[in-house]
Amino acid sequence: MRNDRGFVAADIKTTSVLRRVPPLGRIRHRAIPAREGDVCLFKLGTAAAPITVEAASGRFMTVVPGDIFLATPGYRESTRWVVGEVPDRGLVASRKYWVLADSGVVGQLIGDSPREKGHLERVTYLGAVCDKRGAAINIRQFAVKTPARAPDRGAPVFLVVGTSSHVGKTTAVMAVLQALRDKGHENLVALKATGTSSIDELGSYRDYGAAQAFDCVDFGLPTTYPSARDGMHAFFDRALNTCLSIRSDAVVIECGGDLFGANVPVFLECLKDRRSEMKVILAAPDAPAVLGAKSVLHEMGLSITVVTGPCTDTPTLQERTEALCGIPAVNMAEEVGIAAP
Repeated sequence: MRNDRGFVAADIKTTSVLRRVPPLGRIRHRAIPAREGDVCLFKLGTAAAPITVEAASGRFMTVVPGDIFLATPGYRESTRWVVGEVPDRGLVASRKYWVLADSGVVGQLIGDSPREKGHLERVTYLGAVCDKRGAAINIRQFAVKTPARAPDRGAPVFLVVGTSSHVGKTTAVMAVLQALRDKGHENLVALKATGTSSIDELGSYRDYGAAQAFDCVDFGLPTTYPSARDGMHAFFDRALNTCLSIRSDAVVIECGGDLFGANVPVFLECLKDRRSEMKVILAAPDAPAVLGAKSVLHEMGLSITVVTGPCTDTPTLQERTEALCGIPAVNMAEEVGIAAP
């Protein structure tokens, strides 16, 4: 509940993009321009349809008409879902914006897709949550802090990349984690390097054996979009410093949605600076996509170890992919306890 003194009750609904923000007590807010990552109050209109978002606890919760909830401004540049951004001057109080992702990313809508989405609805920006000095609280303040010179422990890296979204990248990560665990490796680290945050995905990593799992929120961004944004080398260096400095048996990295968006080329460049050898798992829909990715990755100095995804859904597709591309193909969605590549 909101009152006239600029305070909100502490039990307000909170989206998962704010999962690292500690309990705020009685919440102060001001009607100031909101920037990417600021902790903000939004209201779903009384005439709007209910929406479904991921809560800070990880469960999916319903925001009902009239609800005030906590989320953050951010960008999205999905090839299959929605595209949106933070206006140059930030979100303006009392204006309406769109919930761009179910993690709680809110911004100006640029483009939609025909796919069904439970989160896409207009909400009113009310104000930014502030500290006692009146400064906006931002998720960057709660990011993982790793020394810049943290030692690289030398754990082997398994990199999962894809040619598009929804081609089986997360499934491949889970299969690799399970295979490593089945081989007796218990101390595993998982990183979702690019894209939009999701507690649900991090939970899946842990279910399949990751002792620690990270994504963009852990390093201070609600998403890694837009593509080619400034400062991403430093951002990815921090993420890699953290993951590679942990004593572990392996680091498994999911990088997507595709080889060109969400700053994937920048991340791969940062990773190549640290690892000359790694296992690369490509998820793709068909053999032509594999051939294209093979060429692109070769130019980046990377060789594909194994192929998976819809291009292996049937024995015929699997055999054709192997024959045309000259790379082993494995259906990781069906094979449980497969040997790690």
